[in-house]
Amino acid sequence: MINDVRIAVLAVLNKNNYGYLSPMDFNLYAKQAQLDIFESLFYSYNNQLNLENARRSGTEYANISKGISETIDIFSDYTTLPRITTSNDYILPSDYYYINRVDCAHGSSSVSEAELVSNSKINLLLSSPLTAPTAEYPAYVNGSTTTYGSIISVYPTDTMNSVNIQYIRYPKDPVWTYIVLGDDDTPVYTPSASTQDFELPKDNFNDLVIKILQYAGVEIREKMVIDFANNEEQKNNIEQQ
Repeated sequence: MINDVRIAVLAVLNKNNYGYLSPMDFNLYAKQAQLDIFESLFYSYNNQLNLENARRSGTEYANISKGISETIDIFSDYTTLPRITTSNDYILPSDYYYINRVDCAHGSSSVSEAELVSNSKINLLLSSPLTAPTAEYPAYVNGSTTTYGSIISVYPTDTMNSVNIQYIRYPKDPVWTYIVLGDDDTPVYTPSASTQDFELPKDNFNDLVIKILQYAGVEIREKMVIDFANNEEQKNNIEQQ
């Protein structure tokens, strides 16, 4: 899809000689456009749930929240966290965006889901044997960023065999790869090992084109490009309501 998006973007820019978008700039704007749309998925999902609760949303094929949820699930991963030696701190993946679940393995085969606790509450829980986390009912807090990266701290501190998380990761950076041909050094799309397509589904094609045009319009200081992209974005938003 990444090459089709670039062709569409260049078609709009070249239509009225607005300017040229280099492959480097395209990759930069493509990354930001995908991130913008990715983060908007969570706001859209929340809005659709509110509409469903107000009985203002459809079901079956008109169930928009289900489609958004399926898109978000594309970025779901499950992994074992590495432990910082002699501590109860575990290093989160560098690409994590949101933690859905933390599973703590203890004993030979027992696994318990840990409860998220605020940093202000954990000391209060630990101060009493009645409320302190146990292997069967563990807890975790979000830690600060360290030299190892972002971490979580898991309690109790000495009974876990392993800690696994199910999380939503950031999308991989899109990369449009090419070779240069001809006397005019025209870049030609050439898929390679370093090519990375957009991870969003095809129904986000127009959104990606519009977002990239917005960034391109700012770069070339062309108000007409920005206005065109903004108008198209407004049309899309109205159609999705």
